[in-house]
Amino acid sequence: MTHNVLVVDDEPKLCDLLASALSQNGITVFTAGNGLHALKVLEVEDIDLVITDWRMPGMDGPQLLAEIKSRFPQLPVIVMTAYSTVKNAVQSMRNGAFDYIAKPFDIDELDITVSKALQFRDILKDNQRMRAELDEHRQIDSLIGDSPSFRRVLHAIDSVRESNATILLTGESGTGKEMVARAIHKHGNRADKPFVAVNCAAIPEGLLESEMFGHRKGAFTGAVADRVGRFMQADKGTLFLDEIGEMPLPLQAKILRALQERIIEPVGDPRERKVDVRVIAATNKNLLEAVANKEFREDLYYRLNVFPIPLPALRERIEDIAPLARHFAHTLGATAGKRITGFSPEALQAMARYSWPGNIRELQNCVERATIVASGAVIEDHDLPAYLFASAPAAGNAILSEGTRVPPDLEAALAEVEKAYILAALAQSNGVQAAAAQLIGISERSFWYRLKKLGIHVDKIIR
Repeated sequence: MTHNVLVVDDEPKLCDLLASALSQNGITVFTAGNGLHALKVLEVEDIDLVITDWRMPGMDGPQLLAEIKSRFPQLPVIVMTAYSTVKNAVQSMRNGAFDYIAKPFDIDELDITVSKALQFRDILKDNQRMRAELDEHRQIDSLIGDSPSFRRVLHAIDSVRESNATILLTGESGTGKEMVARAIHKHGNRADKPFVAVNCAAIPEGLLESEMFGHRKGAFTGAVADRVGRFMQADKGTLFLDEIGEMPLPLQAKILRALQERIIEPVGDPRERKVDVRVIAATNKNLLEAVANKEFREDLYYRLNVFPIPLPALRERIEDIAPLARHFAHTLGATAGKRITGFSPEALQAMARYSWPGNIRELQNCVERATIVASGAVIEDHDLPAYLFASAPAAGNAILSEGTRVPPDLEAALAEVEKAYILAALAQSNGVQAAAAQLIGISERSFWYRLKKLGIHVDKIIR
């Protein structure tokens, strides 16, 4: 392995001597006549070891050592001194020097000390690399699946993660849109900066502008202090706008300006602020339909849709159900203090037959329940929730097979299918309407409208 060593000394002859001696061992040597020059070299070159004199004009050895430990904490430093007192040696080691050598020094002694320092540097680099790989694998493990439809998602993530392009994630509720957004951020060029997530549907309309852009104290009733908005919180990082399709039209214009001009204006503050944010938006709505219905701005849609990534429903990636279930069982079992080794064939078959209207989120909830009730290390079919074995309603049940008599009233038939879905979702969510709406991928407002239209009374549903 080739190493780069920086020699710092105000005596050019000594620098030349050390460069000649070290280069014989295949080391590339850089030299600097003082501490300030050395810091400039460190900023542009990949240096593995610094050898610096103790006494130099301007920035001396101890000062340079302190700067290196502050800016490059894992870079080993060897201190040279003609004043080889125990006090100097001990002080340099306490301040973070790897070792010291005394002038005049023996070349063989120098070689041994340099060799040890470079070995130490190599170990640190290997540890950093392994930690980075482990972190990457952990993150990739959270995106589990090898189906063709999910491989396309992984390929899209790999293509866009290093860019700053705005991304639009689409797909049914529970398909893992936030998980994908976090993976893009984690593996992108902003990984060491903030990731800020906002659920646009969960914030009251009157507070959404303040939540996004911040406000000044006294801007409105209840604004008792200045507030930093989500755009500023995510500055230099990633802002994830979940449920963007639920954003009110008046605020959409301000979001559009923020995306186009990278400028925001807090509520009650006329001063504009520049922001550098990479935006990832997500929705389970058909935004083109919303545009056609004047519910979503067309210009904002095209600004968001720079790099679209559609996420498949779980029923479209049946081969991924088993590995996802095993992953959830392993992690959830460990949390619950249980060692789950897998699923019986009957349990896997039951999960493969089910349509999963709530997608990955529903699968995770199902496995969590099964993990709790399982008496052994293997989850059996009787450990799974009863609704997985109910006859209604699978996605395919709504499609008429060849030879089936076509019902005379299409609207009535569709209403029956819609009612069956809603009743199943309410049963799975124990009557919690917000959770049921998530399971079938619609907003709470739309869910309440359907309950009223179909004459469904939640308090009469047997739970």
